[in-house]
Amino acid sequence: MSVRNLDALFQPRSVALVGASRQEGSVGQVLARNLFNSGFGGAVMPVHPKHKAVEGVLAYPSLSALPETPDLCVIATPPDTVPGLVAEAGARGARAVVVITAGFSEGGSERGRALEQAMLQAAQPHTLRVVGPNCLGLMVPGIGLNASFAHVRPHADSLAFIAQSGAVLTSVLDWAHERNIGFSHLVSMGGMADVDFGDLLDYLATDRATRAILLYVEAVTHARKFMSAARAASRVKPVIVIKAGRRAEGAKAAASHTGALAGSDKAYDAAFRRAGMLRVDDLGELFDAVETLAMARPVEGNRLAILTNGGGIGVLATDTLIELGGALAELSPVTLEKLNAVLPPTWSHGNPVDIIGDATGERYAKAIDPLIHDKGADALLVLNCPTAIASSTEAAGAVVEALGKSRRCVLTSWLGETTARDARRLFASHRIPSYQTPGDAVRAFMHMVTFRRNQEMLTQTTPAIPERFSPNPAAVRDIVARALGEGREWLNEVEAKDVLAAYDIPTVPTTVTATPEEAADAAARFFGPVALKILSPDITHKSDVGGVALNLQTPAAVRQEAAAMAARVAEKRPEARLAGFTVQPMVHRPGAYELIAGVTEDRQFGPLILFGQGGTAVEVIDDTALTLPPLNMRLAHEVIGRTRVVRLLRGFRDRPPVAMDALALTLVKTSQLVIDNAEIVELDINPLLADEYGVLALDARVRVRAAPPGPPAQRLAIRPYPNSLERKMTLPDGREFIIRPVRPEDEPQFQELFTHLSPSDVRMRFFAPKRFLSHPMAARMTQIDYDREMAFVIADPTLAGKAAIYGVVHLSADPDNERAEFAILVRSDMVGLGLGPLLMRRMIDYARERGIREIFGEVLRENQPMRKLCEVLRFTQTTAADDPTLIHVSLRLDDG
Repeated sequence: MSVRNLDALFQPRSVALVGASRQEGSVGQVLARNLFNSGFGGAVMPVHPKHKAVEGVLAYPSLSALPETPDLCVIATPPDTVPGLVAEAGARGARAVVVITAGFSEGGSERGRALEQAMLQAAQPHTLRVVGPNCLGLMVPGIGLNASFAHVRPHADSLAFIAQSGAVLTSVLDWAHERNIGFSHLVSMGGMADVDFGDLLDYLATDRATRAILLYVEAVTHARKFMSAARAASRVKPVIVIKAGRRAEGAKAAASHTGALAGSDKAYDAAFRRAGMLRVDDLGELFDAVETLAMARPVEGNRLAILTNGGGIGVLATDTLIELGGALAELSPVTLEKLNAVLPPTWSHGNPVDIIGDATGERYAKAIDPLIHDKGADALLVLNCPTAIASSTEAAGAVVEALGKSRRCVLTSWLGETTARDARRLFASHRIPSYQTPGDAVRAFMHMVTFRRNQEMLTQTTPAIPERFSPNPAAVRDIVARALGEGREWLNEVEAKDVLAAYDIPTVPTTVTATPEEAADAAARFFGPVALKILSPDITHKSDVGGVALNLQTPAAVRQEAAAMAARVAEKRPEARLAGFTVQPMVHRPGAYELIAGVTEDRQFGPLILFGQGGTAVEVIDDTALTLPPLNMRLAHEVIGRTRVVRLLRGFRDRPPVAMDALALTLVKTSQLVIDNAEIVELDINPLLADEYGVLALDARVRVRAAPPGPPAQRLAIRPYPNSLERKMTLPDGREFIIRPVRPEDEPQFQELFTHLSPSDVRMRFFAPKRFLSHPMAARMTQIDYDREMAFVIADPTLAGKAAIYGVVHLSADPDNERAEFAILVRSDMVGLGLGPLLMRRMIDYARERGIREIFGEVLRENQPMRKLCEVLRFTQTTAADDPTLIHVSLRLDDG
């Protein structure tokens, strides 16, 4: 991830347009017109080998002939010329280019791919950033920069819109222009040969002019980079995404459009949810989301009050609300009493509040006042259908006046077209969101609810793992190596269960036998009914060939059924090798649910954890949910909660709930299994029995392949907890501590740490008094992205997950991994033991390992102990330019 030189894209002092043209209607002519006539205050220099002037401005024959160095070059020339022009731009000192030209890798041709690679190689020596190729360009309305061939000049405001499709971008721009909705940035990404979604998310997350980010995505090119940037951006501002290619045919079209391979839509859905982004399904929803973000107030919950002059449209809105998981607000007795006082006797006396078809503007206004003050409603939806008795426009004006400066979330939907047009314009001019239909309005409300939930998920307190388990990756590696050495990609049933057992996932004891006679002998040793299954390296779905028999009561029955199985397999799959049979005792767990847990691999996002309703009809039932590893208990419960079967698992009538923590822990163990073992590419535990006593894996299948080069976790879209960074430390007095990366489950220990700080130490660390450590701040300190941040804690190694934390040092790197800011905190009653120096040295060592060039921090001038430690560690110290009470400390790590 890198934001290097992106300022040259979005804040250039000068722009060169290569391919500027005077030919009416050409791309070069439209680009020139937009650049010269949108209010840009810097120099715009057209480049054309023949024209003396473009748009009345002197043109130059080449980049080398320009009178000054352009920050940004826009290139709209034939594809064969682009690599040379990029090299010339870099040599001239430009820092960014926008390549409008098509004809590169997006077409799938070898020639196009070679040209794209040559373009990137030309840019690389100059760290020149490239947007495109095959793009519409970019716009920054706030500074009058319009380096695009869009047909409309955008208004300036605080929404950023990033799209892989120029057509989508111009459609949104046209729609927004009519509604006076503006943007901070509009960027057409095109082929994303260099600058991609991750780079722009990093840039826009810290851009003060951007309040929210909208994405149109066809494919993500670097999953981990995208996830890291998306999670960081979603923590600070809304990120809304529309993903094209939800179906296989659409994904194929998207691949031909962008030249990038897209993963499965379910994988994208899991990624967006994990990143805290809000996903919408089509352009209509995206338009509504833009309007909602631009105008609506935030909501606290999912309770909606509805005010309408037509009962039918109120019912339709209610149906949509309930289907989408919302709730009708229950109006308080005080609100009902106030409504009774101002409405005719025939009003609905409940929510939806139907004020009857002859409702005037005055009646709307009188009803709105008590509704926006009812604390039981999180938002108000005002509906109007046209009638000959009352004016819809008058009603809209009354609503605007009644709302005044209210800070409550209010949405509107005036139905119809002719009669509603003026009302919608009136609402838009007063920044009140308005929608074509009640359903659209309700969906917009639920988008806000979903967004808030996603944000809360990013900072929810993570419960500790209820029982620590001890994985044995070495045992798994031995099993996998044996299978790969024999040329097998599927483990047999016993091997698969041994893999699960190595990660403390409960399984049924299973015996492998070679013949029907051996199977009978094994059954006799179990003293009860058994299950018999075939063992074949060529057959993974055993029941498809009659290879599973249950409740066999006697050894003789086992012998007979094994012989029959062998005959069936020979008939149905004559090419399949039959290695023998497995025998296991029948499990009697009446009332247990058959579930499925496992791992699947997406070509874009890597391993995904799957959970849902299991059994032989798992595909038909189609009740599964996906999530990205790594998992903790909170994330495991979340993915379970997204299935339909969870309503049964939580208990109903006389059925007790299953052991939900045991179920979630099984998913956590499965996550750790795939993190540790890159050879595992597919895993099914099906059925996984679950009841109030726990879980039990009855069957499992595992597919393996040779591990790719690099650490096992490298293929994951989210970097997992780095166990390898744990260190044990011994103080001179013999006391032992562990220094390890922070975990999300550490939040309670951070709260406890804060209670052991003196007021003076609190002020030294936070530069202001604090009475307590808030949940959002504690969550932010413990739920970090290990790809771009690190926090080391020092703790007692003997207390496992409940160990007291005595100190913490936090390191936050910029997206370019060049500089990182540190902060340190040690419990007041542990000061003087040397914990601070231990943490600082560990942090410095880690920064060097990551290739960070400089670490820096701010220290209060009066904090003499910290300044002394910085002096010992050879930090330079300078007074902060804007605050003499602060000392800026920094340490270069690339000085040798």
